Amino acid sequence: MNRERRVKLEDRFIGDNEPVYVIAEIGINHNGSMDIARKLIDGATFACCNAVKFQKRTPELCVPKSQWHQERDTPWGRMTYIEYRHRVEFTPEQYAQIDAYCRAKGIDWFASCWDEDSVDVIEQFNPPIYKAPSASLTDIPLLKKMKSTGKPLIISTGMSTAYEIKEAVRQLGTEKLLIAHSTSAYPCNVTELNLLMIRSLREQYPETPVGYSGHEVGLAPSWAAISLGANFIERHVTLDRSMWGTDQAASVEILGMHRLIKDIRDIEKAMGDGVKRVYPSEMSSREKLRRQFLETENCLR
Repeated sequence: MNRERRVKLEDRFIGDNEPVYVIAEIGINHNGSMDIARKLIDGATFACCNAVKFQKRTPELCVPKSQWHQERDTPWGRMTYIEYRHRVEFTPEQYAQIDAYCRAKGIDWFASCWDEDSVDVIEQFNPPIYKAPSASLTDIPLLKKMKSTGKPLIISTGMSTAYEIKEAVRQLGTEKLLIAHSTSAYPCNVTELNLLMIRSLREQYPETPVGYSGHEVGLAPSWAAISLGANFIERHVTLDRSMWGTDQAASVEILGMHRLIKDIRDIEKAMGDGVKRVYPSEMSSREKLRRQFLETENCLR
């Protein structure tokens, strides 16, 4: 007999017969500004998100040396790529402020860690869960490092083959594992979302909560993902889609996030249990309209 498809966080479950867990991916949309980060946390709280997520990198480990000194234009002037990566990276002291701010707001926070040193930085704040970015699905040592914390781990499957997903799951095991379907294009064309993969992953991994990490413009695919069985949803969040940054155009503004979650909760209520019944609200119409039908039928006899 299969285990139920649920994973426990600190104070809730993610999985079947549970409310959809909604993650607002702040990522690097804060552009290195604590003020913007706090506003995004405020917005995610207003929208009733369950969590906000950041990205944590050690630039010297994540940026190939051949790219360190390539120059690029930024809002802070022209600088090398390694300087830019440091400019948008929060320090442990800043993450301590984020930790305190999220706790005061009553919202979960965690991070996608791009290297093993970053796991050590984030772990000191005791996050409820970790997420591996799609780019790291084949970095088995990094995945195992996050798994070794004892926390649940979400693996994201953008830019990955079916074999690479299967191998990652084989290496990690299904205990405390969650899988996010994703397509790694920013923004993603709707013709490449392939939402039926949510159903396929649920069939292939019946013990594992499956979710959706979306990078499209608009909200409809996220709502469709819920109807296909997604146990959690992740969408990038921004104050303004026209802001500078690679992920802004694929993000949802605060009011859009509020609408997304409001309608997710309505979809959950509307799904029902699949058992046909006649509701009390139907009874007056049933008695009136069925009686008319019977009277008409009798007159024709």
